[in-house]
Amino acid sequence: MRSEKLIPDETVVAVLMGGWSAERNVSLSSGEACYVALKNAGFNAIMIDVKRETISSVLMDLKPHVAFNALHGKWGEDGNASSLLETLGIPYTHSGVLASAIAMHKEKSKILFKEAGIPVAESKMVDLEVAATTHPMPLPYVLKPVAEGSSFGVHIVDRTSNGPVASILDQRALFGDQVMVERFIPGKELTCAVIGDVALGVIDIVPNVGFYDYEAKYAQGGSRHILPAEIPNDVYRRCQKYALMAHHALGCRGVTRSDFRYDDTPGDRGELILLEINTQPGMTGTSLVPELAAHAGHSFEELLTWMVNDASVNR
Repeated sequence: MRSEKLIPDETVVAVLMGGWSAERNVSLSSGEACYVALKNAGFNAIMIDVKRETISSVLMDLKPHVAFNALHGKWGEDGNASSLLETLGIPYTHSGVLASAIAMHKEKSKILFKEAGIPVAESKMVDLEVAATTHPMPLPYVLKPVAEGSSFGVHIVDRTSNGPVASILDQRALFGDQVMVERFIPGKELTCAVIGDVALGVIDIVPNVGFYDYEAKYAQGGSRHILPAEIPNDVYRRCQKYALMAHHALGCRGVTRSDFRYDDTPGDRGELILLEINTQPGMTGTSLVPELAAHAGHSFEELLTWMVNDASVNR
């Protein structure tokens, strides 16, 4: 985990944060936490609250040695920020343009996961109006934006629901013209991180209320994290295997986090299903990747130091 490459104290690391996606507030929290940790690790870290009209000019003036990408959601996580940094020739953290773009599109990424032999849930894209007025799939199923993170806009539709989710018509800015419909997998919410070519441990995420939505992810006390997850050893190892396979299938770099559902309900199939891979996992006080790194014996500062040393262009 510790890099062999020494980074001098005068190394300038621009922490890109904020942006204008639905995940702006999460990004600000991640960016601030990373800024503090990088300063503690001895870097000359500088926070940049990214704006549409200033990002390229600020970076051109600053000329940082590394851009630490702490942006989440559209533009920051979907390959656009990576493309800008490639154009400017500034080494950056996390995955490159193509891997970031594919990972952000849940339906397209699943095509590559299936080709790699990773189990995924049946899903399809349907028009927003269709999903709002009919059941496009047998109950229970999940409605979600195809290119958002942090569980924004996710709806679980089951037999307790009062028909289709008509309210998504008021969320067109979030969903676009189509919505992803996916078979609901009951059971445990699991996650596993990959750093470089190493899969870390597996966390069982237990939301305190409802499902693992935005509130459960980011509110203090919103969920409990069981690490290591109390699941059968073969399931634990498969989580790690599939997380590493997903990382490689998309050509990811740096740090990723893969999210799973494990059906442990009595008498059922015991399915382990990959939901998605996150190329820009959260780095807040309640985030999972720093917790997984700590469980493996690596401090937050060591994790970020490795990420800075791993930064490059042509990713």
